[in-house]
Amino acid sequence: MAEHHFHLKANWPGLRNDIGDIETKNMKTAISIPKEMDGPGIGTNPDEMLLGAAGTCFIITLAAMMERSRLEKIDLTLDSEGIVDVTKGIITYKKIIHKPLITLKSDATERDISLAKKLAEKAEASCMITRAIKGNVEVELQAEVVKSEE
Repeated sequence: MAEHHFHLKANWPGLRNDIGDIETKNMKTAISIPKEMDGPGIGTNPDEMLLGAAGTCFIITLAAMMERSRLEKIDLTLDSEGIVDVTKGIITYKKIIHKPLITLKSDATERDISLAKKLAEKAEASCMITRAIKGNVEVELQAEVVKSEE
């Protein structure tokens, strides 16, 4: 069994509406509470970071699955949305919606299109972040597969 360890250092110098920072091996950024939650909105925040983790895990997993299936693509993009509910002062990360756009070659077959959709569903279910939040945060997939016009 292989284990991979990742590390994060955080600094929070003040109270609720202050600005802190985090640093990992490949990222350094300011952090604060978002403006939507009456914070300063400087840098990133846990809500964006969870969305970023889920989105990057999904798109990398999908790209790897497409490669293993030898399904050629022209482009692969992703728009994701995180929905946070605040009811009676309780903040709950409710839902993440992934909207991948998979652009296949112009000569892609119906079988290729069907495979791309199946792989998107499999990637969403296989992503380690999706598995980690399962039962706590709903993840919805709205995949679109198109053929290139070139």
